[in-house]
Amino acid sequence: MTVTFPLTFALTPSTGARGKADRDEILADPSFGKHFTDHMVTIDWSIEAGWHDARVTPYGPLMLDPASSVLHYGQEIFEGLKAYRHADNSIWTFRPEKNAERLQRSAHRLALPELSVEDFIESVRQMIAIDGDWVPSAPETSLYLRPFMIANESFLGVRAAQKVSFYVIASPAGAYFADGVAPVKIWLSTDYSRAGRGGTGAAKCGGNYAASLLPQMEAYENGCAQVLFLDGETGTNVDELGGMNVFFVHGTDTIVTPRLTGSILEGVTRDSIMQLARDRGMTVEERAVTLAEWRDGVASGAITEVFACGTAAVVTPIGQLKARDFTIGDADAPAGAVTLSLRQELTDIQYGRVPDRHGWLTRLD
Repeated sequence: MTVTFPLTFALTPSTGARGKADRDEILADPSFGKHFTDHMVTIDWSIEAGWHDARVTPYGPLMLDPASSVLHYGQEIFEGLKAYRHADNSIWTFRPEKNAERLQRSAHRLALPELSVEDFIESVRQMIAIDGDWVPSAPETSLYLRPFMIANESFLGVRAAQKVSFYVIASPAGAYFADGVAPVKIWLSTDYSRAGRGGTGAAKCGGNYAASLLPQMEAYENGCAQVLFLDGETGTNVDELGGMNVFFVHGTDTIVTPRLTGSILEGVTRDSIMQLARDRGMTVEERAVTLAEWRDGVASGAITEVFACGTAAVVTPIGQLKARDFTIGDADAPAGAVTLSLRQELTDIQYGRVPDRHGWLTRLD
């Protein structure tokens, strides 16, 4: 039996950390993924030494050999979670163990080493310990945390890398809906699939997102904010958006979401929404949802609301699905009551405005 111990992190503070005035200017209008904090976490792994050399260093470029495996074979994974500042100035994150567990599943699928849940959460704590002042306090703002893992062995050959590094960087995030939660139009991709049977759809890896970029461009060209994919086998079942899970509201007491088939990413927000709905006594169904059911359900009134969910936007109402020769829904319809209520309840938990009855929050400072 191999016994592992939590990693100890060495700290090298940045000598070029930005002052309060510069930081406050950025936090006043942070956008998303545009600005980054002063430090980063790195943990190395090798087949001989396992996980080692955990450290917090100044944020800066990575030194990669041109032959690094990640550059040629795409062996990498990532996560996304947020740090929230509560009214008493404390800093918390939401269900980080779920992100850690998903990173482990992604690592397994991409033949990468699995980082322990404890070390994953500690890496996030280390970021907040040094860069906690970057967590904004304005309503609906947060510090977005991006853990990721890359294969950086210098080797040209199709096999699992024997040298890997895990990193955490952080970026302040503004309110996703600056003018209120607004329904979006999404584009139906009929020429492309997000993932197929036995593929990497259930892993959070860059290749899945790279494959979505061309259809996402098509969505923009058609005036839509996101792209919707159907399953790769039949082309009839709703899969997920380019980066979000999707839900259908039936009346006021039932929500339906596509079941996890191995090609759909198991979202932390998705799981949380289902639990909050069950808490209300709603029926929650995970099953196949066909495009025809969506169209007929909206036409008959059986489907009353549609929304997507993910870490960045939390919950996004979907007003209309556009395709080359048809549309479903009304682009001008307001956001639905169930959608808005679930979003409000979830964000209230994340920001500490209501009791955390499921123990989802982890304090970081």
